Amino acid sequence: MIKRLNSIKNLAIFQNFEWDQSVKDAMGAVKNFSEINILYGRNYSGKTTLSRIVRAMETGALSNKYIDPQFQVQLTDGKLITPSNLMTHGQSIRVFNEDFVRENLQFISNPEECIKPFAILGDNNNKIELEIQTLESELGKNDLGNESGLYKSKVLKEKEYQKAKTDHGNRSDQLKSQLNTKATGRQAGIKYQSARFGDQNYTVAKLENDLQTALKGDFQQQSADQIKQYEKVIEEKALSPIPLIATPKLLFEQFIQDAKNLLTKNINESNKIEELIKDAMLNKWVKEGREHHHDKRTTCAFCGNQISKSRWVALEQHFDEASRELDLAIETLLGKIELETSSIDGKLLIKNGSFYSKFHERVELINQSLAVLVKSYKEHLDNLTDLLKKKKDDKFRKDIVVDVEDNSTEILQLWLQYAELATESNSYSAQLGSDQEKAKKHLRLDEVYRFAQIIGYKEYLAEIANLKNAEERERQAVSDILAIIQLKLNKIAAKKRELNDEEKGAIKVNEYLNNHFGHQFLSLRAIKDSSEAGSIPAIRFEVTREGKKAYHLSEGECSLLAFCYFLAKLEDIDTKGSKPIIWIDDPISSLDGNHVFFIYSLISARIAQTDSYSQLFISTHNLDFLKYLKRLKGWTISSIGKPQERQKEYFTINRNGNSSSIGIMPKHLKDYVTEFNFLFHHIYKCSRADSSTDDGALVDYQFANNARKFMEIYLHYKYPDYRDESEKLIAFFGADKVPAILMDRINNEYSHLCGGFERGAMPVVVPEMKTVACQILERIKELDREQYKALLNSVGESSEEGSV
Repeated sequence: MIKRLNSIKNLAIFQNFEWDQSVKDAMGAVKNFSEINILYGRNYSGKTTLSRIVRAMETGALSNKYIDPQFQVQLTDGKLITPSNLMTHGQSIRVFNEDFVRENLQFISNPEECIKPFAILGDNNNKIELEIQTLESELGKNDLGNESGLYKSKVLKEKEYQKAKTDHGNRSDQLKSQLNTKATGRQAGIKYQSARFGDQNYTVAKLENDLQTALKGDFQQQSADQIKQYEKVIEEKALSPIPLIATPKLLFEQFIQDAKNLLTKNINESNKIEELIKDAMLNKWVKEGREHHHDKRTTCAFCGNQISKSRWVALEQHFDEASRELDLAIETLLGKIELETSSIDGKLLIKNGSFYSKFHERVELINQSLAVLVKSYKEHLDNLTDLLKKKKDDKFRKDIVVDVEDNSTEILQLWLQYAELATESNSYSAQLGSDQEKAKKHLRLDEVYRFAQIIGYKEYLAEIANLKNAEERERQAVSDILAIIQLKLNKIAAKKRELNDEEKGAIKVNEYLNNHFGHQFLSLRAIKDSSEAGSIPAIRFEVTREGKKAYHLSEGECSLLAFCYFLAKLEDIDTKGSKPIIWIDDPISSLDGNHVFFIYSLISARIAQTDSYSQLFISTHNLDFLKYLKRLKGWTISSIGKPQERQKEYFTINRNGNSSSIGIMPKHLKDYVTEFNFLFHHIYKCSRADSSTDDGALVDYQFANNARKFMEIYLHYKYPDYRDESEKLIAFFGADKVPAILMDRINNEYSHLCGGFERGAMPVVVPEMKTVACQILERIKELDREQYKALLNSVGESSEEGSV
């Protein structure tokens, strides 16, 4: 059975529902579904959505129109059903909702379509029934602990199989335990002796491979001298491989070329200040002074004299764009040279400790030669820097000659010697590691061989193989008897199909239509379509009226036909005897009061009071139908064979804005099921609602219609004469005509959108509604205090809290 709907998310109106947070009684205890469950909810509150969840468990599919739907249904046996495992519940489920009607009764939406047929057991087939009885007798009973026939043989074979499986498993586990201890045990496992045996990731699988190697016929156990020799080899300490670093890139050659281009570049002397051309120091001093004065001062900061415009023009011509570009180029090259000078040591760092000691002397010779060459390389860079600075200070000099030695080739040759030495050292490391790995492998295989002799590994394997064969024989025996049982079940199903009678399915629907609802002229007819000779004719159902195919059924007739079809289908060959979970979603749509009662009577007689189901759910929006459902009682047969009344629970489906939840049905709705009580409670809530909250706004939206309906009922019985509604309102409110006018406005404006379409696009914020609600309650209290108290009690509100 279904215990609860643990959660529902992203499924229509249910956005983030959690059962444990919502379905609590007055004491805060979480309640669960029972054997019979009555759910009440207003239209668009989510009743059909809940039925679709359960129907997805029946059909194995949920509509793909939902975006990322999530839900979790908990069964009483602890199973959890989600959209990813819809058919794993093992329950028989039957759901009546609009999806069921759409799938099975396509005629309702398209008169040219037919109704999907179903079959129930036919009559007058004694021979086939005897054959079925014989097959069922051979199968025997399948009651837990009381099996007979083939089912008993199956149980016995399964016990023998389980014993063989247990024996095999125990012996295998014993061997696995010893292998696990030897391979990965903390105390003496090979994995934790990697210094001796060479594999710190050793596993049982690797041990099994080593056992196969050690137990081959050509394997020879190591002597004591060989073991000592291997132990000496593995004591050698191998160094980490020396990484082969890329040859450093020296830029001296490029620096010389760039320097020559700059040092030989001439600056045009025309329009230049002769005195500054001849005196480089003065030129530098003026250049720096110009930078301090340009666009900043009009007088000389040194002497205080005015700097004329003609003087500024002369200075601009002297320190022109070509001069500035040459300065920038020299500065850039000087920066590169400075970076090369500071990084040369890091580029050519050779660590002595990375090499084996046999190579240390050769490494030291390389380092000494490298130090001399690097020092000379830096001096050459300094010389080049001096030349560039001279050119920068005196751009008009033409006698600067680049005569700097480039020793970068000698440095790179030394670096190649280092790379060759590193390769040689690494080769030596590789050879040492290989020798050590070979020694460790020999020691490990010798240890594995000794282990195999101690535990009797070969004998273990032979015994386990025999136990495995025994397990397989018993498993095959179980498989064989299951195949025999399935064969007989298939034969029984085939025989029952021979007994199937779709016409009786139609007759059963007609029985409900005619006998329970008095529809003598509307019926269902099974029609055999023409088919090829020798094949079984196809059957379809057709709705007829007075013997002819019916068209233009009313909504009420469609509702009756659909529900009668569902009830009859509960007796089809796939359902009868399966004790399904039944969910009925609002079966009284468009039905008048008499038919609502007949639907209730049919559910009571044909479902609730039978022992043909395991769990029943009925949802409705109709308070009259809810009133009848309160009387609903279900019976089942107890374990001692006596009738036992089924447990029943009541729930509500509550919509709050754009989200719905399930809750325990309030006492006033459960115990006082009349619309009058319900409407009174809504007016009471409106008198205390805060319109600034979502809950208060929802009360405002619903107030106009509910207040109008309440006052119509109340005033009809208070003034049962021929006065119109306006006169009754004035009589009710007495001398103060303002409340009557406000109530009349709510009745005629806010309970309708017709004539005021612009109001349908605006939010309802009407402070008069709360005022009118308070005035209605106050007037009832004045006219009849006892009735007012009784109404409060009927909706679960105490009279002390009823002051308005």
